[in-house]
Amino acid sequence: MFCHTKRNCSEHASTVNSLARLRHSLWRVSIILFVLVRFKLGFSELNSIEKMSVAKKLIRCIILDLDGTLLNTDGIVGNVLKVLLGKYGKEWDGREAHKIIGTTPFEAAAAVVQDYELSCSTSEFLSEISPLFSDQWCNIKALPGANRLIKHLKSHGVPMALASNSPRESVEAKISYHDGWKNSFSVIIGGDEVRTGKPSPEIFLEAARRLNIEPSSCLVIEDSVPGVTAGKTAEMEVVAVPSLPKQSHLYTAADEVINSLLDLQLEKWGLPPFEDWVEGTLPLDPWYIGGPVVKGFGRGSKVLGIPTANLSTKGYSDLLSEHPAGVYFGWAGLPARGVFKMVMSIGWNPYFNNKEKTIEPWLLHDFNEDFYGEELRLVVVGYIRPEANFPSLESLVAKIHEDRRVAEGALDLPLYSSFKNDSYLRSS
Repeated sequence: MFCHTKRNCSEHASTVNSLARLRHSLWRVSIILFVLVRFKLGFSELNSIEKMSVAKKLIRCIILDLDGTLLNTDGIVGNVLKVLLGKYGKEWDGREAHKIIGTTPFEAAAAVVQDYELSCSTSEFLSEISPLFSDQWCNIKALPGANRLIKHLKSHGVPMALASNSPRESVEAKISYHDGWKNSFSVIIGGDEVRTGKPSPEIFLEAARRLNIEPSSCLVIEDSVPGVTAGKTAEMEVVAVPSLPKQSHLYTAADEVINSLLDLQLEKWGLPPFEDWVEGTLPLDPWYIGGPVVKGFGRGSKVLGIPTANLSTKGYSDLLSEHPAGVYFGWAGLPARGVFKMVMSIGWNPYFNNKEKTIEPWLLHDFNEDFYGEELRLVVVGYIRPEANFPSLESLVAKIHEDRRVAEGALDLPLYSSFKNDSYLRSS
Protein backbone atom coordinates (compact mmCIF):
# COMPACT_ATOMS: atom_id res chain seq x y z
CA MET A 1 0.00 0.00 0.00
CA PHE A 2 1.33 3.43 -0.96
CA CYS A 3 0.51 6.70 0.79
CA HIS A 4 -0.08 9.53 -1.69
CA THR A 5 -0.87 12.26 0.82
CA LYS A 6 0.07 13.18 4.36
CA ARG A 7 -3.51 12.47 5.41
CA ASN A 8 -3.43 8.99 3.87
CA CYS A 9 -0.08 8.26 5.57
CA SER A 10 -1.47 9.39 8.91
CA GLU A 11 -4.60 7.27 8.47
CA HIS A 12 -2.48 4.27 7.46
CA ALA A 13 -0.20 4.66 10.50
CA SER A 14 -3.25 4.98 12.76
CA THR A 15 -4.74 1.80 11.28
CA VAL A 16 -1.48 -0.13 11.81
CA ASN A 17 -1.25 1.01 15.43
CA SER A 18 -4.91 0.13 16.03
CA LEU A 19 -4.40 -3.38 14.66
CA ALA A 20 -1.31 -3.84 16.84
CA ARG A 21 -3.26 -2.72 19.92
CA LEU A 22 -6.14 -5.05 19.02
CA ARG A 23 -3.77 -7.99 18.58
CA HIS A 24 -2.12 -7.24 21.91
CA SER A 25 -5.51 -6.97 23.67
CA LEU A 26 -6.68 -10.27 22.17
CA TRP A 27 -3.52 -11.94 23.46
CA ARG A 28 -4.21 -10.67 26.99
CA VAL A 29 -7.87 -11.75 26.84
CA SER A 30 -6.86 -15.26 25.70
CA ILE A 31 -4.47 -15.58 28.65
CA ILE A 32 -7.17 -14.46 31.08
CA LEU A 33 -9.75 -16.88 29.65
CA PHE A 34 -7.23 -19.72 29.76
CA VAL A 35 -6.56 -19.05 33.45
CA LEU A 36 -10.27 -18.89 34.24
CA VAL A 37 -11.08 -22.14 32.44
CA ARG A 38 -7.95 -24.08 33.39
CA PHE A 39 -8.15 -23.28 37.09
CA LYS A 40 -11.95 -22.83 37.32
CA LEU A 41 -11.64 -19.34 38.74
CA GLY A 42 -14.23 -16.60 38.91
CA PHE A 43 -13.72 -13.00 37.88
CA SER A 44 -13.61 -12.04 41.56
CA GLU A 45 -10.28 -13.88 41.79
CA LEU A 46 -8.88 -12.32 38.64
CA ASN A 47 -7.24 -9.27 40.23
CA SER A 48 -4.67 -11.34 42.10
CA ILE A 49 -3.85 -13.30 38.94
CA GLU A 50 -3.36 -10.07 37.00
CA LYS A 51 -1.02 -8.69 39.65
CA MET A 52 1.04 -11.86 39.56
CA SER A 53 1.25 -12.11 35.77
CA VAL A 54 1.88 -8.43 35.01
CA ALA A 55 4.23 -6.93 37.55
CA LYS A 56 4.71 -3.64 35.70
CA LYS A 57 2.44 -1.21 33.86
CA LEU A 58 1.05 -2.18 30.47
CA ILE A 59 3.49 -1.38 27.66
CA ARG A 60 2.38 -0.83 24.06
CA CYS A 61 5.71 -0.41 22.27
CA ILE A 62 9.44 -0.86 22.71
CA ILE A 63 12.11 1.70 21.82
CA LEU A 64 15.57 0.20 21.37
CA ASP A 65 19.03 1.68 21.32
CA LEU A 66 21.40 0.20 18.72
CA ASP A 67 25.12 0.29 19.60
CA GLY A 68 25.85 -1.84 22.66
CA THR A 69 22.21 -2.86 23.02
CA LEU A 70 21.50 -4.75 19.79
CA LEU A 71 24.95 -4.67 18.18
CA ASN A 72 28.31 -5.59 19.68
CA THR A 73 30.13 -2.44 18.60
CA ASP A 74 32.53 -2.24 21.56
CA GLY A 75 35.18 -4.46 19.99
CA ILE A 76 35.06 -2.57 16.68
CA VAL A 77 35.38 0.77 18.46
CA GLY A 78 38.37 -0.46 20.44
CA ASN A 79 40.14 -1.84 17.37
CA VAL A 80 39.62 1.35 15.35
CA LEU A 81 40.80 3.56 18.21
CA LYS A 82 43.93 1.46 18.64
CA VAL A 83 44.83 2.01 14.99
CA LEU A 84 44.10 5.72 14.87
CA LEU A 85 45.61 6.63 18.23
CA GLY A 86 48.73 4.74 17.22
CA LYS A 87 49.27 7.32 14.49
CA TYR A 88 49.45 9.95 17.21
CA GLY A 89 51.86 7.90 19.30
CA LYS A 90 49.13 7.02 21.80
CA GLU A 91 47.76 3.68 22.96
CA TRP A 92 44.07 2.94 23.49
CA ASP A 93 43.68 0.89 26.65
CA GLY A 94 39.95 1.23 27.18
CA ARG A 95 40.29 3.23 30.37
CA GLU A 96 38.07 6.00 29.03
CA ALA A 97 35.45 3.72 27.49
CA HIS A 98 32.82 4.83 30.00
CA LYS A 99 33.15 8.41 28.72
CA ILE A 100 32.15 7.57 25.16
CA ILE A 101 29.45 4.92 25.62
CA GLY A 102 26.03 6.36 24.87
CA THR A 103 27.32 9.73 23.67
CA THR A 104 27.01 11.37 20.26
CA PRO A 105 29.91 10.83 17.81
CA PHE A 106 31.10 14.42 18.30
CA GLU A 107 31.02 14.11 22.10
CA ALA A 108 32.90 10.81 21.95
CA ALA A 109 35.56 12.30 19.65
CA ALA A 110 35.91 15.32 21.93
CA ALA A 111 36.46 13.07 24.95
CA VAL A 112 39.21 11.09 23.19
CA VAL A 113 40.96 14.22 21.88
CA GLN A 114 40.97 15.76 25.35
CA ASP A 115 41.89 12.68 27.38
CA TYR A 116 44.73 11.67 25.06
CA GLU A 117 45.88 15.25 24.45
CA LEU A 118 45.87 14.85 20.69
CA SER A 119 47.32 17.50 18.41
CA CYS A 120 44.14 17.87 16.35
CA SER A 121 40.70 19.36 16.73
CA THR A 122 37.62 17.30 17.53
CA SER A 123 36.27 17.85 14.01
CA GLU A 124 39.55 16.72 12.44
CA PHE A 125 39.64 13.59 14.60
CA LEU A 126 36.03 12.80 13.77
CA SER A 127 36.67 13.17 10.03
CA GLU A 128 39.60 10.74 10.34
CA ILE A 129 37.84 8.10 12.37
CA SER A 130 34.42 8.06 10.67
CA PRO A 131 35.60 6.29 7.46
CA LEU A 132 37.46 3.71 9.57
CA PHE A 133 34.25 2.90 11.41
CA SER A 134 32.23 2.75 8.20
CA ASP A 135 34.59 0.11 6.81
CA GLN A 136 33.84 -2.10 9.82
CA TRP A 137 30.02 -1.96 9.92
CA CYS A 138 29.81 -5.24 7.99
CA ASN A 139 31.77 -7.01 10.75
CA ILE A 140 29.54 -6.02 13.67
CA LYS A 141 27.67 -8.97 15.16
CA ALA A 142 24.27 -8.91 16.80
CA LEU A 143 24.44 -9.32 20.56
CA PRO A 144 22.99 -12.52 22.03
CA GLY A 145 19.22 -12.26 22.19
CA ALA A 146 18.92 -9.37 19.73
CA ASN A 147 17.60 -11.34 16.75
CA ARG A 148 15.36 -13.36 19.06
CA LEU A 149 13.82 -10.21 20.55
CA ILE A 150 13.22 -8.46 17.22
CA LYS A 151 11.64 -11.53 15.60
CA HIS A 152 9.45 -12.18 18.64
CA LEU A 153 8.11 -8.63 18.90
CA LYS A 154 7.47 -8.42 15.17
CA SER A 155 5.61 -11.75 15.12
CA HIS A 156 3.34 -10.52 17.92
CA GLY A 157 2.66 -7.14 16.33
CA VAL A 158 4.39 -5.11 19.04
CA PRO A 159 5.52 -1.76 17.53
CA MET A 160 9.26 -1.10 17.71
CA ALA A 161 11.34 2.03 17.26
CA LEU A 162 15.11 2.33 16.91
CA ALA A 163 16.57 5.47 18.51
CA SER A 164 20.34 5.96 18.35
CA ASN A 165 22.72 8.84 18.96
CA SER A 166 24.52 7.79 15.76
CA PRO A 167 23.63 9.62 12.52
CA ARG A 168 20.66 8.15 10.65
CA GLU A 169 22.88 7.15 7.72
CA SER A 170 25.18 5.16 10.02
CA VAL A 171 22.23 3.50 11.76
CA GLU A 172 20.74 2.29 8.49
CA ALA A 173 24.15 1.15 7.22
CA LYS A 174 24.74 -0.95 10.35
CA ILE A 175 21.36 -2.66 10.38
CA SER A 176 21.49 -3.35 6.64
CA TYR A 177 23.83 -6.27 7.41
CA HIS A 178 21.21 -7.95 9.61
CA ASP A 179 18.37 -9.68 7.79
CA GLY A 180 14.92 -8.29 8.46
CA TRP A 181 15.94 -5.63 10.93
CA LYS A 182 15.12 -2.53 8.92
CA ASN A 183 11.61 -3.68 8.04
CA SER A 184 10.92 -4.69 11.65
CA PHE A 185 11.05 -1.13 12.98
CA SER A 186 8.09 1.18 12.54
CA VAL A 187 10.34 4.14 13.32
CA ILE A 188 14.10 4.70 12.97
CA ILE A 189 15.65 7.91 14.33
CA GLY A 190 19.28 9.00 14.24
CA GLY A 191 20.95 11.52 16.50
CA ASP A 192 21.23 14.00 13.63
CA GLU A 193 17.43 14.18 13.40
CA VAL A 194 16.99 15.83 16.80
CA ARG A 195 18.44 18.98 18.31
CA THR A 196 20.14 17.27 21.26
CA GLY A 197 21.10 13.65 21.74
CA LYS A 198 20.91 11.48 24.83
CA PRO A 199 20.84 12.13 27.79
CA SER A 200 18.25 14.57 26.46
CA PRO A 201 14.85 12.82 26.20
CA GLU A 202 14.15 14.42 22.81
CA ILE A 203 14.96 11.38 20.66
CA PHE A 204 12.71 9.07 22.70
CA LEU A 205 9.87 11.58 22.79
CA GLU A 206 10.14 11.97 19.02
CA ALA A 207 10.01 8.18 18.62
CA ALA A 208 6.83 8.02 20.72
CA ARG A 209 5.30 10.88 18.72
CA ARG A 210 5.98 9.11 15.41
CA LEU A 211 4.53 5.88 16.81
CA ASN A 212 1.49 7.83 18.04
CA ILE A 213 1.87 6.25 21.49
CA GLU A 214 1.98 8.01 24.85
CA PRO A 215 5.49 8.09 26.41
CA SER A 216 4.19 6.42 29.57
CA SER A 217 3.25 3.36 27.48
CA CYS A 218 6.75 3.00 26.01
CA LEU A 219 9.51 0.69 27.22
CA VAL A 220 13.09 1.77 26.47
CA ILE A 221 15.90 -0.80 26.36
CA GLU A 222 19.34 0.80 26.74
CA ASP A 223 22.93 -0.14 27.50
CA SER A 224 24.28 3.28 28.52
CA VAL A 225 23.78 5.61 31.46
CA PRO A 226 22.96 8.58 29.15
CA GLY A 227 20.34 6.41 27.45
CA VAL A 228 18.77 5.38 30.76
CA THR A 229 18.69 9.03 31.84
CA ALA A 230 17.02 10.02 28.58
CA GLY A 231 14.37 7.33 28.91
CA LYS A 232 13.46 8.20 32.49
CA THR A 233 13.42 11.94 31.73
CA ALA A 234 10.95 11.12 28.95
CA GLU A 235 8.80 9.45 31.65
CA MET A 236 9.13 6.05 30.02
CA GLU A 237 9.83 2.67 31.57
CA VAL A 238 13.48 1.65 31.14
CA VAL A 239 15.30 -1.68 31.15
CA ALA A 240 19.08 -1.32 31.34
CA VAL A 241 21.44 -3.88 29.82
CA PRO A 242 24.82 -2.46 30.90
CA SER A 243 27.51 -2.74 28.26
CA LEU A 244 30.28 -2.05 30.77
CA PRO A 245 31.08 -5.05 32.99
CA LYS A 246 30.62 -4.85 36.75
CA GLN A 247 28.98 -1.41 36.51
CA SER A 248 25.34 -2.20 37.25
CA HIS A 249 25.43 0.11 40.29
CA LEU A 250 25.52 3.07 37.87
CA TYR A 251 22.10 2.14 36.46
CA THR A 252 19.93 2.56 39.56
CA ALA A 253 17.64 5.00 37.72
CA ALA A 254 16.42 2.18 35.46
CA ASP A 255 13.24 0.30 36.33
CA GLU A 256 15.07 -2.98 35.82
CA VAL A 257 18.69 -3.97 35.21
CA ILE A 258 19.37 -7.25 33.40
CA ASN A 259 22.57 -9.00 32.42
CA SER A 260 21.72 -9.48 28.74
CA LEU A 261 18.80 -9.58 26.33
CA LEU A 262 18.64 -13.33 26.98
CA ASP A 263 17.29 -12.47 30.44
CA LEU A 264 14.53 -10.11 29.31
CA GLN A 265 11.11 -11.17 30.64
CA LEU A 266 8.56 -9.42 28.47
CA GLU A 267 5.60 -10.64 30.52
CA LYS A 268 6.69 -8.28 33.30
CA TRP A 269 5.60 -5.47 31.02
CA GLY A 270 2.33 -6.97 29.83
CA LEU A 271 3.87 -8.14 26.56
CA PRO A 272 3.70 -11.64 25.03
CA PRO A 273 6.31 -13.83 26.74
CA PHE A 274 9.02 -15.78 24.97
CA GLU A 275 8.02 -19.41 24.52
CA ASP A 276 11.38 -20.93 23.60
CA TRP A 277 12.64 -22.00 27.03
CA VAL A 278 12.87 -25.78 27.38
CA GLU A 279 13.01 -27.32 30.86
CA GLY A 280 14.78 -24.33 32.36
CA THR A 281 17.15 -23.84 29.43
CA LEU A 282 17.33 -21.55 26.43
CA PRO A 283 18.55 -23.22 23.20
CA LEU A 284 21.35 -21.32 21.45
CA ASP A 285 23.01 -21.55 18.09
CA PRO A 286 26.04 -23.69 19.04
CA TRP A 287 29.37 -22.03 19.53
CA TYR A 288 32.77 -23.60 19.90
CA ILE A 289 35.79 -23.05 22.09
CA GLY A 290 38.83 -25.15 22.90
CA GLY A 291 42.37 -25.24 24.19
CA PRO A 292 44.63 -26.88 26.76
CA VAL A 293 43.30 -27.25 30.29
CA VAL A 294 45.07 -24.79 32.61
CA LYS A 295 45.26 -24.37 36.36
CA GLY A 296 42.73 -21.91 37.72
CA PHE A 297 42.42 -20.25 41.10
CA GLY A 298 42.70 -23.53 43.02
CA ARG A 299 39.26 -23.13 44.56
CA GLY A 300 37.16 -25.46 42.38
CA SER A 301 37.89 -28.71 44.20
CA LYS A 302 39.32 -27.27 47.41
CA VAL A 303 36.76 -24.55 48.20
CA LEU A 304 33.67 -25.50 46.23
CA GLY A 305 34.11 -29.25 45.92
CA ILE A 306 33.54 -28.83 42.19
CA PRO A 307 36.50 -29.73 39.94
CA THR A 308 36.46 -27.34 37.00
CA ALA A 309 38.61 -27.72 33.88
CA ASN A 310 39.66 -24.14 33.23
CA LEU A 311 40.52 -22.81 29.79
CA SER A 312 42.89 -19.95 29.11
CA THR A 313 41.14 -16.80 27.87
CA LYS A 314 44.16 -15.88 25.74
CA GLY A 315 43.05 -15.47 22.16
CA TYR A 316 39.37 -15.48 23.08
CA SER A 317 38.81 -11.80 23.86
CA ASP A 318 36.37 -11.38 20.96
CA LEU A 319 34.39 -14.47 21.94
CA LEU A 320 34.22 -13.38 25.57
CA SER A 321 32.92 -9.96 24.55
CA GLU A 322 30.22 -11.58 22.40
CA HIS A 323 28.75 -13.75 25.14
CA PRO A 324 27.32 -12.32 28.36
CA ALA A 325 28.44 -13.55 31.75
CA GLY A 326 26.32 -16.47 32.82
CA VAL A 327 25.89 -20.22 33.08
CA TYR A 328 25.88 -22.27 29.88
CA PHE A 329 25.96 -25.97 29.09
CA GLY A 330 26.85 -28.39 26.33
CA TRP A 331 29.31 -31.12 25.48
CA ALA A 332 33.01 -31.44 26.29
CA GLY A 333 35.48 -33.53 24.33
CA LEU A 334 38.84 -34.85 25.53
CA PRO A 335 40.21 -36.68 22.46
CA ALA A 336 42.02 -39.28 24.56
CA ARG A 337 39.12 -39.84 26.98
CA GLY A 338 35.77 -39.30 25.27
CA VAL A 339 32.83 -36.89 25.23
CA PHE A 340 31.08 -35.76 28.40
CA LYS A 341 28.23 -33.53 29.52
CA MET A 342 29.35 -30.19 30.88
CA VAL A 343 28.01 -27.05 32.53
CA MET A 344 30.08 -23.88 32.30
CA SER A 345 30.45 -20.49 33.92
CA ILE A 346 31.64 -17.47 31.96
CA GLY A 347 32.20 -14.26 33.87
CA TRP A 348 33.78 -12.59 36.86
CA ASN A 349 32.39 -14.82 39.64
CA PRO A 350 31.10 -11.91 41.75
CA TYR A 351 31.26 -13.93 44.99
CA PHE A 352 35.05 -14.13 44.54
CA ASN A 353 35.27 -10.76 42.73
CA ASN A 354 37.51 -11.89 39.87
CA LYS A 355 39.42 -9.15 38.07
CA GLU A 356 39.26 -10.91 34.70
CA LYS A 357 36.48 -12.68 32.83
CA THR A 358 37.08 -16.43 33.01
CA ILE A 359 35.88 -19.64 31.35
CA GLU A 360 35.27 -22.45 33.86
CA PRO A 361 33.70 -25.67 32.51
CA TRP A 362 32.65 -28.46 34.87
CA LEU A 363 32.78 -31.84 33.14
CA LEU A 364 29.97 -33.92 34.64
CA HIS A 365 32.00 -37.09 35.08
CA ASP A 366 34.15 -38.54 37.86
CA PHE A 367 37.78 -38.60 36.73
CA ASN A 368 40.46 -40.47 38.67
CA GLU A 369 43.23 -38.07 37.72
CA ASP A 370 43.93 -34.52 36.61
CA PHE A 371 44.27 -33.75 32.91
CA TYR A 372 46.10 -30.42 32.91
CA GLY A 373 47.59 -29.68 29.52
CA GLU A 374 45.22 -31.95 27.61
CA GLU A 375 43.24 -30.44 24.74
CA LEU A 376 39.64 -29.71 25.72
CA ARG A 377 36.96 -29.00 23.13
CA LEU A 378 33.57 -27.51 24.03
CA VAL A 379 30.34 -27.20 22.07
CA VAL A 380 28.05 -24.79 23.91
CA VAL A 381 24.39 -25.42 23.05
CA GLY A 382 22.28 -23.67 25.68
CA TYR A 383 21.93 -21.04 28.39
CA ILE A 384 20.66 -21.50 31.94
CA ARG A 385 20.89 -18.21 33.83
CA PRO A 386 22.81 -14.94 34.23
CA GLU A 387 25.81 -14.63 36.50
CA ALA A 388 24.80 -13.72 40.05
CA ASN A 389 26.28 -12.98 43.45
CA PHE A 390 25.37 -15.03 46.52
CA PRO A 391 25.13 -14.22 50.23
CA SER A 392 27.12 -17.28 51.27
CA LEU A 393 29.43 -19.98 49.96
CA GLU A 394 26.77 -22.58 50.76
CA SER A 395 24.15 -20.84 48.61
CA LEU A 396 26.66 -20.55 45.75
CA VAL A 397 27.49 -24.26 45.90
CA ALA A 398 23.80 -25.18 46.07
CA LYS A 399 23.07 -23.10 42.96
CA ILE A 400 25.97 -24.68 41.05
CA HIS A 401 24.60 -28.15 41.82
CA GLU A 402 21.17 -27.01 40.69
CA ASP A 403 22.76 -25.84 37.42
CA ARG A 404 24.28 -29.31 37.08
CA ARG A 405 20.90 -31.01 37.48
CA VAL A 406 19.33 -28.71 34.89
CA ALA A 407 22.16 -29.30 32.40
CA GLU A 408 22.25 -33.07 32.87
CA GLY A 409 18.53 -33.40 32.29
CA ALA A 410 18.45 -31.06 29.30
CA LEU A 411 21.35 -32.76 27.52
CA ASP A 412 19.31 -35.97 27.33
CA LEU A 413 16.74 -34.18 25.16
CA PRO A 414 17.08 -34.79 21.38
CA LEU A 415 17.31 -31.02 20.94
CA TYR A 416 20.71 -31.07 22.65
CA SER A 417 21.88 -34.70 22.63
CA SER A 418 22.56 -34.69 18.88
CA PHE A 419 25.50 -32.33 19.41
CA LYS A 420 27.34 -35.08 21.29
CA ASN A 421 28.36 -36.39 17.88
CA ASP A 422 29.84 -33.11 16.66
CA SER A 423 33.18 -33.84 14.97
CA TYR A 424 34.77 -30.83 16.70
CA LEU A 425 34.67 -32.69 20.02
CA ARG A 426 36.85 -35.51 18.75
CA SER A 427 39.41 -33.56 16.75
CA SER A 428 42.82 -32.95 18.26
